Amino acid sequence: MLQQTQVKTVLERYYFPFLQQFPTLQALAHASLDEVLKMWEGLGYYSRARNLHKAAQMCRTELPKSAKELELLAGIGTSTAHAIASFAYGEALPILDANVKRILYRYFALKEAKPSELWSKSYELLDASNAYDFNQAMMDLGAMVCTPKNPQCPLCPLADACQGVGSPHDYPTPKPKKQKPIKTPYILVYQHGEKFALFQNHKRFLGGLWGFKQSDSKPSKSKKIGEITHHYSHFGLKCNVLLSSDAIEHKHWFSLKEIEALALSGVDKKVLALLVV
Repeated sequence: MLQQTQVKTVLERYYFPFLQQFPTLQALAHASLDEVLKMWEGLGYYSRARNLHKAAQMCRTELPKSAKELELLAGIGTSTAHAIASFAYGEALPILDANVKRILYRYFALKEAKPSELWSKSYELLDASNAYDFNQAMMDLGAMVCTPKNPQCPLCPLADACQGVGSPHDYPTPKPKKQKPIKTPYILVYQHGEKFALFQNHKRFLGGLWGFKQSDSKPSKSKKIGEITHHYSHFGLKCNVLLSSDAIEHKHWFSLKEIEALALSGVDKKVLALLVV
């Protein structure tokens, strides 16, 4: 949950309800993907939830106890494997989250670096005899002192040896800001009496979630019921929401109450809000 999401958001809204619903790996493994996605609803980056569910099914009752074995699980890369192995099992390994990467770039004055180079530098700094405390300290240092926008270099315990202390914002080389493209599909709400047509997404993006139909073309018989905007990390949406009573061949029709129980994207929750007014 902490990948791509702030600690405050996770603790306030997601972590404890998720654990209450799935208190063990076995409970998570036996749950349906729909149940898991519903508890993840609003966190975004839903591939994380799908991988978490798959990983639970792969290990069933308990996690492997070494980083090498952990990396074989769905969705667990080297840094996550190292973090679990270090914090849970005491393995002497460095981690490489966003905060630690930023420290390494500045400490070694790296304009750019490949992942292999950053891993090499992380091992150089690692205090292998106190890996647990060292990794916790590095994360805290990046979160509170060596911050992205206003680094507190005079307070930093690494300042005397840091090669980027005089100009921390130069490392790594700042990437030019790109303007996010805005997509403008129509959202089509097909209604049959008290039921509405929903479609389950099978693509990687939003995979497993239910939603209303999106289309680049406007149907001839439809009525606009609202307009919504939504922003993802790499693009934005500005959509006209159209209500249609056209007959379509479709097997998944739900009442409004039934829709509320499904796992929906943020966009489709906004569409649902237009229907329940």
